[in-house]
Amino acid sequence: MSEESSRHGDTTGNTHTDLGAETREAYKISRCSRMLARQEIGNATAEDRIRQRCSVAVGDFSMADLLRFSHDPITAGIRALEAGAPILTDIRMVQVGIQKKGHHSPVLCALDFGSDQAFSQGITRTSAGFLSLRERLSGAIVVIGNAPSALLSLCGMTKEGVAPALIIGTPVGFVNAAESKELLRTLPLPSISTQGTRGGTPVAVAAMNEIIEIFCGEHHDP
Repeated sequence: MSEESSRHGDTTGNTHTDLGAETREAYKISRCSRMLARQEIGNATAEDRIRQRCSVAVGDFSMADLLRFSHDPITAGIRALEAGAPILTDIRMVQVGIQKKGHHSPVLCALDFGSDQAFSQGITRTSAGFLSLRERLSGAIVVIGNAPSALLSLCGMTKEGVAPALIIGTPVGFVNAAESKELLRTLPLPSISTQGTRGGTPVAVAAMNEIIEIFCGEHHDP
């Protein structure tokens, strides 16, 4: 357990909250899933909470062993939420999946930016979107669950002085996904990533939403 992780209390303990569970049945399912995840993964740190939620999101406890945490990302995410920093996503599925309750950060999608640049330069729309968002990236939370090209572009911009508060990078696939996450882990910035080709939108969304849950638990201000 890292010293930084232990600062976020006893994690879920015997209690459970889920801002996205709005009915009795949804809450019951969520609580049961987390109970099983706590038993399988452990519940000692805030990082364990993210491991639990990401494993539940993909229905596979082996996901817990693939998650990588660099430079105290949970504290960085909480501080960014305190500041109302924007949450910038690569695709709509990530944007839609991120919990909108419990914080005041706008959740934006890169696909709404840079379409002209994508066609003129022949690059992916997600890469173009983040390039167009360059001035808004420093201090923001970036959540990339699908597009390795976007994560590679973002990593390149950090070498030019762009400094997001937190990068959640879990793109999935066989082309540049593993490589983009390896590059992310070399940066001196807070990040959450997955090892290898696995990951995807559910993992990225789950990690972000658990940070929001932790934030709400510490601030009691949903």
